[in-house]
Amino acid sequence: MRQESNFLFLLERSDLSRKEFAEECGKSTRTIARWETGESEPEKLAVEKLEEIIAKRHPSEESPHEFTFIDLFAGIGGFRKGFESISGKCVFTSEWDKYSRQTYLANYGGSHTIVGDIEKQENLDQIPKHDVLLAGFPCQPFSIAGVSKKQSLGRPHGFDDPTQGTLFFSIKNIIETHQPAAFLLENVKNLKSHDKGNTFKVIAKSLDDLGYHWGERILDAKALVPQHRERIFIAGFRKDTGFTFDDLKYPNPASGPKLDSILHPQSGDETSEEPYTTGKNGKINKKYTLTPHLWKYLKNYAKVQKAKGNGFGFGLVDSDSTARTLSARYYKDGSEILIKQIGNRPRRLTPRECARLMGFDKPGEQPMKIPVSDTQAYKQFGNGVVVPVVETVAKFMKPHILESMKS
Repeated sequence: MRQESNFLFLLERSDLSRKEFAEECGKSTRTIARWETGESEPEKLAVEKLEEIIAKRHPSEESPHEFTFIDLFAGIGGFRKGFESISGKCVFTSEWDKYSRQTYLANYGGSHTIVGDIEKQENLDQIPKHDVLLAGFPCQPFSIAGVSKKQSLGRPHGFDDPTQGTLFFSIKNIIETHQPAAFLLENVKNLKSHDKGNTFKVIAKSLDDLGYHWGERILDAKALVPQHRERIFIAGFRKDTGFTFDDLKYPNPASGPKLDSILHPQSGDETSEEPYTTGKNGKINKKYTLTPHLWKYLKNYAKVQKAKGNGFGFGLVDSDSTARTLSARYYKDGSEILIKQIGNRPRRLTPRECARLMGFDKPGEQPMKIPVSDTQAYKQFGNGVVVPVVETVAKFMKPHILESMKS
């Protein structure tokens, strides 16, 4: 990968502003800006200086590990968190969204650069050797909502989508080049039924052609978190280890936790965290309560949809409920998960509650850092993977990964 494509990520990781680094290396801010955008190639000495600054600010702590993995379409690191829990070490990360990289770096740091669009990786040999490939590749071309929207606009979707539908083939090319011992892919449940099953047939044939032994299973996160969220997981192994998802002992979704396990208690038992909660009792910030205008709109919209025989409308829940699927559009009106408030209009979840709902935050552990705006945080959690689900799959895969590494 060219130095200029890495420079922006190095600068982000250094925690230096453009002006600060310009002063460090005796260059103008305009010169630094050109290096950031790739308009001109950064000087080798400047890149080395930036790497030295990163090394000092983020010293690498080599921890014991049993295998290595790469994190593609990484988002905010849900896959990484799950596979680090079983002694895996991340050696390469790809995520195109700059705000997601900001959250990722704030929580994981690490000794390697986060690169952007994996489709722009010019030389696949420059991706480090790894034992496991992880990828929650973009699901919009295959999701029901994504397909409906694209069809209404007359746009292509699935494998006909020139920007997102081909992202699976980037994964295929990396697997073909590096032959990792195992892989785990994640997508929306609708991947199997998209285009009358033809999309999944293409994926299945691609994996078969690569010579991998693989299986798939749809898992509902509500067995582990209070959210109905069905996703398909596809696990493959270079060696036939006898792996089958049928052997995975997954908890009964009907017995999963309820929302009271993730909501701010409002009792004074939780330390206030601005801007999500305020005051000595940690009360929910008023900004998360729906405005009268928005609440009226959502109620009227639900009436219209009901009259048409549609099921579309807001999802009003309380502490004893299981939420609908948190989506990336949650920041717009919060309609899929609205929390009842006695004597008041309902409210959105706070980003901190979203971190808990997706399993990034767990009781007794250091809470996840959320360095971005609420809008970006909602998008990131809505696009994320549920960490406890990934952990469950990772633990089940681990003996098969280690066995496949022997081949």
